[in-house]
Amino acid sequence: QVQLVESGGGLVQAGGSLRLSCKTSGITFSINAMRWGRQAPGKQREFIATVSSDGSTNYADSVKGRFTVSRDNAKNTVYLQMNSLKPEDTAVYYCYAPLSDYWGQGTQVTVSS
Repeated sequence: QVQLVESGGGLVQAGGSLRLSCKTSGITFSINAMRWGRQAPGKQREFIATVSSDGSTNYADSVKGRFTVSRDNAKNTVYLQMNSLKPEDTAVYYCYAPLSDYWGQGTQVTVSS
């Protein structure tokens, strides 16, 4: 079955960095675009980064210039490097496989001021 397992979340001070990973199984990873989304308390889930099967990327304005999405097809894994973190980045972060319409379970990121 499809599994998307995020890791790498945690507590970090404003200005710090974290690297999230999403290990996938049960999908043909190399042909999938992969997306990262997040959901802050009391807010709707939003997409923040996409990496296409050819490696091209797209970002929400809120994270552009600070976050970098990448993929390793050999490891069936997608990454999100988050730099210059702000308290407003606090949220549960999810990876998403559009072709399968499947979300991971999420990983909590908390940024303290």
